[in-house]
Amino acid sequence: MELTRRTFLGATGATGTGALLGFLGLNLRPSEAFAAQAKPQRGTISTTICPYCGVGCGGIVEVRDGTIVNMEGDPDHPINEGALCSKGASLYQLHHNERRNQIVRHRKPGAREWEELSWDQAIKMIAERVKKTREETWVGTDASGQVVNRVDGVACLGGASLDTEECYLLAKAMRAMGLVWIEHQARI
Repeated sequence: MELTRRTFLGATGATGTGALLGFLGLNLRPSEAFAAQAKPQRGTISTTICPYCGVGCGGIVEVRDGTIVNMEGDPDHPINEGALCSKGASLYQLHHNERRNQIVRHRKPGAREWEELSWDQAIKMIAERVKKTREETWVGTDASGQVVNRVDGVACLGGASLDTEECYLLAKAMRAMGLVWIEHQARI
């Protein structure tokens, strides 16, 4: 074999490239699959409804250690079939937002400053006010003497994120309190 400048440079280049790739960890042996050994850590997965508009798109939420780690569209939901609008796709950011108000604030009538309340205080305050308004605006009989047993001072507005069963239970609870002014966002 005749050694020319061209064959010398080709052999030297191939040898140098092989040495470099070997040094960097290139291995021509058959590789092993590590995917079967790595088990992804999954959280609790549940479904939800987007709270933004009246469409009622479905979503899947993954919660790990009490924190939402992933939110995406539900492909099995009959309304959106896995697709989400820009607001629905940002649900994860709604939960993970340092500017999100996570405490109850209350401003007394005529006051300029807000005060912080616990959830227990706020729920108790709401229940007391509903009970007081119900008692003050209770109508047992109308002007003609007909028994009506209703409350005229309280109304209920259902939201778009409620499913059919939740709407049924809400309507039953409001009717049990004597409310007649019951509406739903989907009808407005």
